[in-house]
Amino acid sequence: MTQDDLPGRIRPSWRRLLRAVQLLVLLLLAPAAGAQQFLHWDAPAGSSLRHNDAALVGLAQQLLEGGDADHLTAVQRSQSLLVAGQHAQASVGIAALMQSLRSKGNESQAQRWAPYLLMAQAGNPAERGFDRAYAAAFAARFAALDDVSALKTHYWFTTNLPAAQAKLDAALATHAGSASLTREQALDLIRQAAFVETFQVAARLAPDLIRADEDRRFEIDDAVRIPAAEGVVLSAHVARPRRSASPPPAAMLFTIYTDPARNRTQAALAAAHGYVGVVVDARGKRLGTGTAAPYETEGVDAAAAIDWISQQPWTDGRVVMYGGSYSGFAAWAAAKHAPPALKAIAPYVAAIPGLGLPMENNVFLSANYAWPFYVANNRLLDNDTYNQRERWDALTVRWYASGRPYRQIDQVDGTPNPWLQRWLAHPAYDAYWQAMVPYGEDFARIRIPVLSITGYYDDGQISALQYFREHTRHLPDADHRLLIGPYDHFGTQANVKAMELRGYSVDPVAQFDTDAITFQWFDHVLKGAPLPPLLADRVNYQLMGANRWEHAPSLQAAGGGMTTFHLSSERAGTGYRLIQTAAPPAGMVTQTVDFADRNSSRHNYYPWPILRDGPPDDGGLTFVSAPFDQPMDMVGPFTGDLKIRINKRDVDLTVTLYEWQKDGKVMQLSYYVGRASYAADMTTRHLLTPGQWTHVPLQRTRMTGRRLAEGSRLLVVMDVLKDAEHQVNHGTGKDVSDESIADAGEPLRIEWSAESMLGVPLRAAVVE
Repeated sequence: MTQDDLPGRIRPSWRRLLRAVQLLVLLLLAPAAGAQQFLHWDAPAGSSLRHNDAALVGLAQQLLEGGDADHLTAVQRSQSLLVAGQHAQASVGIAALMQSLRSKGNESQAQRWAPYLLMAQAGNPAERGFDRAYAAAFAARFAALDDVSALKTHYWFTTNLPAAQAKLDAALATHAGSASLTREQALDLIRQAAFVETFQVAARLAPDLIRADEDRRFEIDDAVRIPAAEGVVLSAHVARPRRSASPPPAAMLFTIYTDPARNRTQAALAAAHGYVGVVVDARGKRLGTGTAAPYETEGVDAAAAIDWISQQPWTDGRVVMYGGSYSGFAAWAAAKHAPPALKAIAPYVAAIPGLGLPMENNVFLSANYAWPFYVANNRLLDNDTYNQRERWDALTVRWYASGRPYRQIDQVDGTPNPWLQRWLAHPAYDAYWQAMVPYGEDFARIRIPVLSITGYYDDGQISALQYFREHTRHLPDADHRLLIGPYDHFGTQANVKAMELRGYSVDPVAQFDTDAITFQWFDHVLKGAPLPPLLADRVNYQLMGANRWEHAPSLQAAGGGMTTFHLSSERAGTGYRLIQTAAPPAGMVTQTVDFADRNSSRHNYYPWPILRDGPPDDGGLTFVSAPFDQPMDMVGPFTGDLKIRINKRDVDLTVTLYEWQKDGKVMQLSYYVGRASYAADMTTRHLLTPGQWTHVPLQRTRMTGRRLAEGSRLLVVMDVLKDAEHQVNHGTGKDVSDESIADAGEPLRIEWSAESMLGVPLRAAVVE
């Protein structure tokens, strides 16, 4: 049987004619530029990218040749040229785009286009000689780059290609059988196709080229063994700059995130900045010995690694430590042991085990439930288990609905979580947690310079701020600088900050490169280089809404004093008035919470989104101030003294602060979550007496830096914590991990006295 005989099919010659007629009709009927436009599209249903090449090429050509071609952005034109196979023109366009980005100071944005540029310069991947042309273009490109720029450009050659391919396939399947696409749909397909084509080539050719480029610049040993405590051996990547006249200091990053390729690059990046880069794997990871013990041995192991590094002939004996999150914690853990060779630390979003996670202010959170499996299941990382997001999301919901004790959450999952059980045995911030990082007078002995970097919307900000507060409290002349702005946990660590964060448009001036500022500061400390202007004082903060950085000698000086607000019982709309008064008002507000009801949750304090269209309406008590008659700057953490009376022995509380703007939008500023029985002393539990008034101090809250507009009001939401993401404190006085829904008893009745007060760091804005 020939194709002509197939029923229901159109003969090839007639198909081509029909397509041409369809395209002509579409072009004739196309509306003027700016209106909805349609492009001809005909691709076999269910086919992959390679089977859709012709259709995608035709689509790109229509974008480049149609009446709206002049309205393509530089990015859209470059992507269309690549997909259309017009590589020479694409090369010119991409080079011009990169130059334009550089001229505007967007170096990182320019670097990310390097894979596209090499693809265009090498020509058609299907032609012979393409691989040699790609390698030649790579060599020419990177020969012109310094070591730091080269490594940062290397970064953009890696991506999750299977996910990108799956996304493109899904988009193609969506349009299967369509005769036309809108201009927006076409541009989206071309964007995805250009990405996939570019990174299919990069995945095949770039790794070997990048490795050769690294070896040309650095001496890298990926199999270094370092003797540590208790006879344990740690493995490490060590990278040394080839063009160093004398042995340089060493910059060490200690990590449990054992990704050999990423950690090798991290070591090389320190070498690119003129240091010996050392990335040390935690105990029991990669090539090391021992058993992984998250948080428990990092201090002694990191200190031993510092001592060993300082004695090697390839360094001058001085060691600095840096890194984010866990690695920031490890830097503080090492500082607790004061190894003589440690000269400075630069921790960002540094964790304090037992304070920021896995519990915050003595309330256990489930956000990091799967983390121990990820880092401790094997010698690298257990991505297969950790990435089961549906499993972990469903687990908290299932546990909450079951009413079982929090200690049994791993039984609900069906897989034991021994590390969680180990941590749950320590609900107070006791000696177990205190041994992991500096505590109390330990801080007075840390006389090395410290640079702490965190974000207003960093989940772990409470830890970073606690390090800063305690260090400067126990050592008033501590050389400790804080750098903080509108970033989340990952954005703080990134070299390019997201300019749109959970609905909030970040001020342009907030952009900075975390790696760059780290090594500029190390150069200042160790080599006498100028102090980076961004670190002009002890507290350096980006004032949101004012598009400026400000600097102060302390948190108190940055805030300019506290303004006292009271929780009145006077009605204001659906909530109550938040008032400023010298004498506390009389009255109280009563709230009832039924812990036996697992079909509902209380107010969600977590800042997602940061900026919303209106005030939250999810069960919390709202207190609203009068409008500000001028712009006000809120800088620093808030404080509080809550006077409450309950019918149980304990309660977990949340306090959330928002700016309620004149246009009705609401921006989250800060929050607190904590257990009342530990509020005064997180090391010792003091149960409440039912029926008696109790003062609950708010001491460990989060910092913000925001210019509140004239006419804005301060909105405060007070609530009882009750949801699937935390322990449920039923108030019996037992260990909360052992309480179940059977302990719910009568609903919680909580009375908030109008004498309750909040101290908010407000000052009149100086508008220039």
